[in-house]
Amino acid sequence: MSTRPVTRPSTSRRLSSTLTTSIGLVMFCGVPEPGAQSPDPDAALLDRRYDQVTVLMAHNAMSNRAEGWLFPNQNFGLTRQLKDGVRGLMLDVHLVGGHPHLVHSKSFLGKRPLVDGLKEIGKFLKKTPHAIITIIFESYVDGQLIRKAFQDAELLDSLHRQRRDAPWPTLREMIAAKRRLVVMTDRDGGKWPGYHDVWKHCWETHFSVKRVEDFGFRRNRGQAANRLLILNHFLTRPTASVALARQANTRTVLQPRVETCQKRTGHRPHFVVVDFYDVGDAGTIVDAFNRHEPTDADRK
Repeated sequence: MSTRPVTRPSTSRRLSSTLTTSIGLVMFCGVPEPGAQSPDPDAALLDRRYDQVTVLMAHNAMSNRAEGWLFPNQNFGLTRQLKDGVRGLMLDVHLVGGHPHLVHSKSFLGKRPLVDGLKEIGKFLKKTPHAIITIIFESYVDGQLIRKAFQDAELLDSLHRQRRDAPWPTLREMIAAKRRLVVMTDRDGGKWPGYHDVWKHCWETHFSVKRVEDFGFRRNRGQAANRLLILNHFLTRPTASVALARQANTRTVLQPRVETCQKRTGHRPHFVVVDFYDVGDAGTIVDAFNRHEPTDADRK
């Protein structure tokens, strides 16, 4: 699939150490092991509720080396991420020239019209009938402009609509309803159908971590009573790097954190958020965790 090239100025500037981390998310339910030959890995979890699945999520998914972004958080673009089993995409949105663009902090680091990214996601959904994708935006843009981008990408009818007090449907039910895209945001959530306030549904662990020894389960944003847990698991020193991902995404570091999360927090890790998802063991760990039957706490 062709992708719109990222625009960069002819001269790059130095990245500020205060570069903000993203929380824009698109979620994938079920992650295949690398090299798995199953023609439809998403189908294995169809009879579980959305909130009973652990999802591998790409942090700052739009910011990737393959498309020329500076100081990227991922190696590959959106389609490759989704083909590899990622179903959670964190995306930042800023205004550039009056239009919403995917941008990480500053547009000189890389930018892409939001509508183009949404169209790419839509093409993957059409080709992958059992995939459930969730987007969580870190948004600096009015919610109505985001809605217009979804409308232009012909995705409004694909959006799941979730009441906070209602149980989540199973993946099979979401597929039958033809609403396989879950969208959450930290700005203007609830202003239009299908555009959910992330902090009314989720809570997160701290995202500003420099050493693996500092990974923990202390709550940052969102209420602990919220159903979905965002387990932030990436290192920033002062930016993301493959070298840091090699430390964070190893079996000895990530697996114990995933497996002890429910005991420590009372919540399943619904979204396991990583940089450079293809480095280390993140996909295999999430896939193995999803093979366990839901606990009694999951079934509530």
